Parts: sequence; structure tokens; C-alpha cells
Amino acid sequence: MAVSDTQKVDYLWKKLGYGVAKTDVNSSKLAPNESISSPLILRGDKVWKQADTIPSTMPGSSSGVVTVYPTSAPTETTVDDTAAANRTWKTGLTDWIPPEIGSTYQIKVYVHTSSDASGASSGDQLFAVGSGNNDEWFFDYQAGVLNFIGTNLPNGINFSGKSIYISGARYTGTFGVGSSAADFNNTTLTGNTTITRAILSNVLGTEYGGTGLSNFTENGVMIGANTSTIGFSTGSDGEVFQVAANGTPSFGVLDGGTFS
Repeated sequence: MAVSDTQKVDYLWKKLGYGVAKTDVNSSKLAPNESISSPLILRGDKVWKQADTIPSTMPGSSSGVVTVYPTSAPTETTVDDTAAANRTWKTGLTDWIPPEIGSTYQIKVYVHTSSDASGASSGDQLFAVGSGNNDEWFFDYQAGVLNFIGTNLPNGINFSGKSIYISGARYTGTFGVGSSAADFNNTTLTGNTTITRAILSNVLGTEYGGTGLSNFTENGVMIGANTSTIGFSTGSDGEVFQVAANGTPSFGVLDGGTFS
């Protein structure tokens, strides 16, 4: 016997609404009474690393991390032969930008002659709310799949020799979180902070505990050239490090004085 829709909804309610595992039917254990944690997995490899650069309004053409499929050149989908006839259509492209980023990212759907993307916008436009004949559609922005989720297919549409075309935009920037470098510009770290490796774009000045140098003098002795600069002093064979009368350290020949 198939799992009832009631049990499926109960599972989703507990999983999505409460982040817990379903261990019993709702009549025996309500969602607040479930206790086994079951959070959704957030895959690091699918995180949109540059999502903050997506403009809130869809650009008129591809720019930055946004690839646009305008109404003049939408992407042509293919029918999913594993589903009922003309029920589901696949773009073959993932990571479409959803309208939660901005309302202009809402996709536009057209039915038009196959292999004629440039003329698709002159075909029949289908709206998500349908035509009032229980013929709504739903678009999975992550998978790039359109499904006529209503009871009926679009009213009055003959799919013979035609395709579904999608106009919208996709995120085509970089993905992942593991190798991302943290930006600590003008950031103050407090408490016990361990930094395993720090890569600086500029040398660290002496006022911040650094040397202010990008390289060192081979065989040189590091000295304080002044109160804020580090320098190096080098000598030759037989010379010794000594301090002049004015307090400046340097290498030189040791003067033993005059004897009589």
C-alpha cells in the first residue's frame, strides 16, 4: 500500500517546520513533541559564493555572475518523457535566480514552435497562476524544471510541434565555502583568536608589531635604524660590531689605540 499524502505532509511539516525526524503519526506525536534533531543539509559545494554581487533587479543582458536569457533569446526546454505527456519540461540548466532576490527574476514561460527561440515571445505566454482552469505551473529554480502542477495542462494549448521556452536569469558565479578567504578589513578580533596562516597584501608595519620589510639583507644584523624603522648592518672579514661615539652601531676595524 502506498504511503498516504497525510503521512508525507506530516513528514515535511516536522522536517521543514521543526527540524526534527518523524517517529510517529501526527495523531500520536505532534511535531513539537518530536525530539530527534534532523536539520536540512546545506551543501557547501552548492553555496553561491558571490551571491552578494547579484543585483536586486535583473540586468538587461548577462553581466558579472548573472547570465540572462532574455525574451528575445530564451532557452528552449525538452519534454520529460518519464512524466505524463507534456506535464514536465527541462531546461538542462541549474541555479536559476529566484524572485526572492528580486521580483524581476520571475521567469517568463512561452509555448512556441520548436527550434525558434528568437520568435518565442510572439507565442503563447503562460502564467504561473494559470488561466482559471486548474492549469498552473511551478518552476524549480534550482533544478531548472517546469512542471504543470495543476490538474490540467494549459487550457487551449496544442503542444504538437512546439516547445516550452524559459526567459530568466541564472547564477553562474563561483560555488563553495571551503577555500574562501576571510576579509578582515577594519575588523577587530577580541578574546583568544588563533590564526593559523595570514596572507597580507602589504607588509606589516612596525606600529602593528611587524618589521615593515618585505625582504632582509643577507648576513646582515638587524638594528633599529630609528624609532620606527628597522635596518641592517653588514661587515667584512675581521670587522667587529661596535658603537660609535654618537651611539650608531656598525661594523668596523677595532682600533686598539696608540702604545709607546
